[in-house]
Amino acid sequence: MFDFTTEDASKYLDDYIVPFAIQLAVAIIIFIIGKFVVNILVNLVGKLLGRANYDPMLVDFLKSIVKAILMLFVIVAALDQLGVNTTSLVAILGAAGLAIGLSLQGSLQNFAAGVMLLVFKPFKSGDFVDAGGAMGTIKSIGIFTTIMNTPDNKEIIVPNGAIYGGNITNFSAKDTRRVDMVFGIGYGDDLKKAKSVLQEMVEADERILKDPAPQVAVSELGDSSVNFVVRPWVNSGDYWNVMFEFTEEVKLRFDKEGISIPFPQMDVHVHKDA
Repeated sequence: MFDFTTEDASKYLDDYIVPFAIQLAVAIIIFIIGKFVVNILVNLVGKLLGRANYDPMLVDFLKSIVKAILMLFVIVAALDQLGVNTTSLVAILGAAGLAIGLSLQGSLQNFAAGVMLLVFKPFKSGDFVDAGGAMGTIKSIGIFTTIMNTPDNKEIIVPNGAIYGGNITNFSAKDTRRVDMVFGIGYGDDLKKAKSVLQEMVEADERILKDPAPQVAVSELGDSSVNFVVRPWVNSGDYWNVMFEFTEEVKLRFDKEGISIPFPQMDVHVHKDA
């Protein structure tokens, strides 16, 4: 029968229990102090990013990433103190991260694009844009996707990779926009009178800016019409109202002044053999 004496218990305590208890205590201290330092560093990163006026969503996400990476180092240091083979653990974590990265390659691309969109801010919530094959008002910008509302109030969810990988047209980026309109008159109409009428209408519209000066000019001698370009500058919020209402007013004014707006015509000549 195994005889476990007091001397053996004391030796086992001195050789195993006490050293392990000391290692455990040191590991716990490393973990506690490390966690405290990590929280300080994460809060510092958050303040620095906040002062740089980065998007709050991006700030929170980057803080969580930094905290996860730093805490991983703290946990590895604590386990190493306990005698755990951290080299193998790091290798396993690295292999797992590589496998996850390969399986989520498309999602990681959208994530990287989302970070770039939030950092460089080519548009913001409320802007009307054409991006990623969709056109609409930006509702929200996420880490993986961007949500738009179309003018007819449909919601479109666009992957950030598609947006950042293509052209982005932001119609709301500037305070002013130029309205490009084309109006045609018949070849038999008075060209100078038509031009004078258009200039008068432009000057009478209070929504049209004086600077830059609006342009009214003959642009083309078309197949069945003489075409004018009318290019006034307006505040971005007035763009569509000016385009729609000015076009309607031109038709009514031309009718009143006896100026025709021709439709496409084709003359067919029939020749008979003698």
